Amino acid sequence: MKVPAMPAVEVDKVGMFRSRRLGKKVLLTNDFGHHVILGEADFTRFLAGKIGAKDPLHKDLRAKGFVRDFMDFESLMQTWKKSRGFLWHGPALHIIVVTLRCNHRCVYCQTSSVDMDRAGFDMTEETARKVVDLVFESPSPALTIEFQGGEPLANWPVVRFVVEYALQKNKTRGRKLWLNLVTNLTLMDDEKLDFLLTSGVNICTSLDGPAALHDANRVYLGGASHATVVEWWKKIKKKTRGKTFGIDALMTTTRRSLACPEEIIDEYVGLGARGVYLRQLAPYGLAQKTWDAVGYTPQEYLEFYRKALDHIIGINLKRKSFFEYAARVFITKILRNEDPNFLDMRSPCGAGIGQMAYNYDGRIYTCDEARMLSRMDNETFCIGAAGTDGYAQIVNHPTVRAIATASCLDVQAECSGCAYLPFCGICPVENYFLQGDLFPRTPMNGRCFVNKGIQDYLFEKLQDRQVRKVLKSWTRVPASLYVRE
Repeated sequence: MKVPAMPAVEVDKVGMFRSRRLGKKVLLTNDFGHHVILGEADFTRFLAGKIGAKDPLHKDLRAKGFVRDFMDFESLMQTWKKSRGFLWHGPALHIIVVTLRCNHRCVYCQTSSVDMDRAGFDMTEETARKVVDLVFESPSPALTIEFQGGEPLANWPVVRFVVEYALQKNKTRGRKLWLNLVTNLTLMDDEKLDFLLTSGVNICTSLDGPAALHDANRVYLGGASHATVVEWWKKIKKKTRGKTFGIDALMTTTRRSLACPEEIIDEYVGLGARGVYLRQLAPYGLAQKTWDAVGYTPQEYLEFYRKALDHIIGINLKRKSFFEYAARVFITKILRNEDPNFLDMRSPCGAGIGQMAYNYDGRIYTCDEARMLSRMDNETFCIGAAGTDGYAQIVNHPTVRAIATASCLDVQAECSGCAYLPFCGICPVENYFLQGDLFPRTPMNGRCFVNKGIQDYLFEKLQDRQVRKVLKSWTRVPASLYVRE
């Protein structure tokens, strides 16, 4: 299809905007996070400054900062500042890797875990104390401590110590403290669960879909992983009914997943999950070696994602509430002009300024992806060590500064002119690993392709009144998602 040439712009009457054609309509966005969708004729009138004050469109364009002579900068800047409040808080997510040992051999293991009988890969209580002390140095009013691995329950004494020490420390610090445990559940028992739930720890497990798919992806050395997950899922869900914490799950999309998007969604719905995160696979760790067997192209993933989201929307139209996390984050930004501070999808990204990852030996990385890269013998993104370097030294590390600069979309050659800039984000660590540069080479960047494709899909669906109502319903509660495996 031939794209119409851009008509002349009356710069004295038109406010700053970016545009993207969506079929026969045109999407306009601006730096304040606002958007409007115009038909071709109205877009031409807008560019020429011919939408007058009495025109029904004028009020909306004026309120959103698209009309130069009627821009309320004070109000618009307050809107922008409110949606970017996280920029002044400091690291909120603190990922603690208490062990690299694991009893699974997942075909896509991105963390490069080690066998259960390996020594020297557990965090000590002494190191854990130093890590927690450093976590509370962050000025963020809300802190999330997330246990990852390996399998965290393989080092249960240190998990328990961190929970108790953090809760005790917070009695005098008064932060909003969230504790998350990412676990495959196979080492769970009633005593551990009682402690975790009594302490208010939220639990997140992995569920890749129906039993055949899950067990093929997540090979459990002790039996059937899926059956164990479902057993504990049901028990935890029952015990946490009505509480602010409970159990969630993440799925990782592999080549096997592409053929069964509906079945994956139905598995989650059948277990009473609130939603699903259709997480892309990244080629870190073992996934790099097995990519030909488990990986896929961005185009293939996007086709899978659209089919899955169509199915999810269909479920919602039948009066069943269920959402997809990535879509929920985008929709919250688009419809509410609020940034839920999802660290993988914000500008600048959260690496070093929104999150930090602490390895079992106390070394600190800008993010979990950076920690994964370290297991591939690349220490580029190590920014210090607990007990050795102070908080100010760590967050002011040159690498943190470089990532913050590289993840500001306004300074990216193609991102700066993209209509999706207000809603999007990039990962400099992934760019460095896949493209050899912190700054994305956008035309060849798979994450960019997928993000644009998802947002094209969402804006397309927003034109349907019933579907818009469904998508809007997903924004009624906070869309933050800190847990990632």
